[in-house]
Amino acid sequence: MTAATYQYVDLPDASVVTTRALLTARENITDTVAARAMMCIHGGAGFGKTLAVNTCLRELEPGEDVRKITFRARPTARAVRYELFTALDLAGEPPRHPSEFDRLLKTALAERPRTFLVDEAQWLNGEAFEYFRYLWDEPSTQLAIIFVGGEGCHTVLRREPMLSSRIFIWQHFTRLTPAEVLEVIPLFHPVWADADPDDMAFADQHAAHGNFRAWAQLTAHTRTALTRTGRSRVDQELLRWAFSRLA
Repeated sequence: MTAATYQYVDLPDASVVTTRALLTARENITDTVAARAMMCIHGGAGFGKTLAVNTCLRELEPGEDVRKITFRARPTARAVRYELFTALDLAGEPPRHPSEFDRLLKTALAERPRTFLVDEAQWLNGEAFEYFRYLWDEPSTQLAIIFVGGEGCHTVLRREPMLSSRIFIWQHFTRLTPAEVLEVIPLFHPVWADADPDDMAFADQHAAHGNFRAWAQLTAHTRTALTRTGRSRVDQELLRWAFSRLA
């Protein structure tokens, strides 16, 4: 994976590591897509949800039609229609009337099996979630939908019984445990490959807190510190300098 796409940090030599959460997501997404079902992956910011899902979706069978939709503000059903129109690369102008718009989307979604990745789903309200359910419930459509979002995503979904009851799989992403940090972070970046486990535990306790995005940021600063000091290994003095940039 290119450094520029890893947890929003330009981090050369970073690798995608196979955590337990990623392995679980791979299995869950494969089963959801095969069943043309809906699932929800939720958890705190920086825990690696989107990265894991993107990695897993790239591993699906060749030819699987995956479309990504991302929301940055609370959308209405009308806004969801327009996002779907764009994501599906439909020709012409979007219909003006909701019923006509719905027919167009249903027709497009009936053409072949499709998978929607709905990222930042914590921004969706009940109306928007309900519209996805409406399309998924249509007998002619062949949809799999993966909702990925913060804890708010799970909360809103659980408040919508008609949709919540249709979620095939729920997966909760959590922080890396201290044991997982020592297992996966040395594989994540060469900076940590020969680091003392006590120093890694120190870094996690004082800065990263089991958050993969925080580990990526800390790694970028630690890499800079190693280059500027000429040191070959991480130590606690160097880590304290990196912490000062994260305060």
